[in-house]
Amino acid sequence: MKSFAAERGSASVEFALVLPVLLLVLVAVVEVSVVGRLQLELIGAARQGARVAATHPDPGQAVEAVHQALDEGLESSVIVTVERPAIVGRPATVELELSHRVFAALFGGMPVRLSARSVMRVER
Repeated sequence: MKSFAAERGSASVEFALVLPVLLLVLVAVVEVSVVGRLQLELIGAARQGARVAATHPDPGQAVEAVHQALDEGLESSVIVTVERPAIVGRPATVELELSHRVFAALFGGMPVRLSARSVMRVER
C-alpha cells in the first residue's frame, strides 16, 4: 500500500503541466469573443450606412453614419466603400473592411480580415 506522503507532490506537478494549456484556452476564448463582437459591430454599422445611402444621395452621409455606428477608435481603421446609384430602386451597397490582429499580446499577432456588406434599395 502506498503512502499519501509519496503522492503529495504529484498534484502540484500535474497542475503545473495543465495550467499553461488552460490559460491558452482561456486566451483563445477571449480572442474569439473579441472577433465576434467586432464582426457584429461591423455588420450593424454596414446596415446603418446602407439605410442612409438608400435615403440620401450623398455617399459622405453614409460614411458618416458608419463612423457614428462604430465604437470610438475603430473609425480610423475601417475602410468604408459606398456605391449608391442615382436611380430609385437600384441597390445601394455599403462595404466595410477591418484588419484585426488576434493574439497580439502573446505572439505579436496574427492578422484577421473582417468584413461586412449591406445592400438596400435606393428610395429617393
